[in-house]
Amino acid sequence: MVFYLVGLGLADEHDITLKGLKAVQSSAVVYIEAYTSVLAVPKERLEAAWGVKIELAPRELCESHIEPILERARTEDVSMLVVGDPFGATTHCDLLSRAKQLGVPHKVVHNASIMNAIGCCGLQLYRFGETVSICFFTSTWRPDSFYDKVVQNHNVGLHTLALLDIKVREATLPSIARGKPQYLPPRFMTVRQACQQLISVEQARGCGVCTPATRAVGVARVGADDQMVVQGTLLELQAVAFGGPLHSMVLLGKCDDVESELLAAFCTQASKAKQYSADELKAIDEAALRAANAHEGIDGPLEDDDEDQVVSTTPEEPSMFGAPPSAIAAAEAASFAAKAEVDGGIASLDDFLEALETT
Repeated sequence: MVFYLVGLGLADEHDITLKGLKAVQSSAVVYIEAYTSVLAVPKERLEAAWGVKIELAPRELCESHIEPILERARTEDVSMLVVGDPFGATTHCDLLSRAKQLGVPHKVVHNASIMNAIGCCGLQLYRFGETVSICFFTSTWRPDSFYDKVVQNHNVGLHTLALLDIKVREATLPSIARGKPQYLPPRFMTVRQACQQLISVEQARGCGVCTPATRAVGVARVGADDQMVVQGTLLELQAVAFGGPLHSMVLLGKCDDVESELLAAFCTQASKAKQYSADELKAIDEAALRAANAHEGIDGPLEDDDEDQVVSTTPEEPSMFGAPPSAIAAAEAASFAAKAEVDGGIASLDDFLEALETT
């Protein structure tokens, strides 16, 4: 019997490999880890296409309570599905490490991930330096350790792939303190937010690698039929309507003639891509700020008549796939006044609750 760690690829139910599908269909139980990344389709699409039942594996299970699942693989096949490739996140490496420590038979089924699919922008993969992650800033925490790696890559002419933050099924800080988690809608960093944070860090650090004039590529939903690949400066990319998640970026290093030609062929110029209006951008930024405040608990938790009872703002198992409809509806509600097409599923607490009533 085997514990399978199966990569799903980037987009939908069709991206699984034949080897992965065989493992899934032979398993007695199938889990999907969906907090390090998300697919562009709901879990039900996978179940219908593959003829299996899939259980969600939240962060708590994968990081703290995985042993019973691994032990089960001693007597029957168990599959853990992950978006992208199984070795694309340290969480998955830890799962495999614990399986090895317990002596549980295991197999890995690889697939495409953003780490290699980013070649869709025309840049050569061997010309990339160290990959960085950009986290959401908060009112009290502005992590910028990634900046040093961008500088190192820039100094030797290498490109930098930047993975943008997602927050799935994370409780607000005040609700954690009360011991009664309050889950807000999933939140996905957009290219616009990443550009703003990069420029902000540049102003503080001053090495000249993330200025408004820095050339970059923004990508959205890589691997899906509606993927977007746009090149421009950090200032220009902020106005591009990239649409729903997931977003990533590349900060350009030194491009040779071949890469420059491929960039022009594979990427849309920011000036020719769909743009948000000034009013739409204002509404998007306001919605993003309200969402950030809600996650920090700045707006305060919702409570019912019993002061000790925190009211959850989402179902016990909020959707983690395909830019959750309720979150998207909430984002659209937040920017309705400007008739904006909000990207990233971001919204304030009140907007989210109002949208839930109509979805």
